[in-house]
Amino acid sequence: MHARDFLKLVLDPRRLAVIGAVAAAPRTAAEAAAAAGVTERDALRTLAPLVQGGIVAREGDAYRLLSDALRELAADLPQPAPPAPHVLMGMTEAEQQVLARFFSGERLVEIPATRSKRQVVLERLALDVEPGVRYDEREINDLLRRYHDDYTSLRRYLVDEGFLDRDGRAYWRSGGRVATLPGTSTGQEAD
Repeated sequence: MHARDFLKLVLDPRRLAVIGAVAAAPRTAAEAAAAAGVTERDALRTLAPLVQGGIVAREGDAYRLLSDALRELAADLPQPAPPAPHVLMGMTEAEQQVLARFFSGERLVEIPATRSKRQVVLERLALDVEPGVRYDEREINDLLRRYHDDYTSLRRYLVDEGFLDRDGRAYWRSGGRVATLPGTSTGQEAD
């Protein structure tokens, strides 16, 4: 079975419930149907192509999801692009591993929920803000928008975590490491 075929099969919530039932524990078709709230016939229609595709095993009357086969299917799915090389510049190897999880090319695909991982992302974003330069809000927004559409959250996190400081009209670097990166932004010089 190809990953695309599996995905088409699980797009229906009832079928997904059947698969979830046999993923939780080996079950007969009747048990899977009861757990999913579908008819036994519908459960069998869902399970049959999965058995044929090698994703579910039938052992006697019970059906069991084969986790390794599911992992192999996932490996067939398109993978996101790795982070652009300049995203990793100036970062430690451990930080690069975190960035690889959250960046695809130059884009931040997700703002990390975990503070420690978010700190790594913020440290990287702060590298684009030149020390000693004052930026107006539009310039900071434009800089952050290159990475993620929710630039306002990124700006707030950068201020809250001490990477940026601000007064009523300007933002400037107040924390984080300093590195020279290609293509760094320029703002208005500090007074």
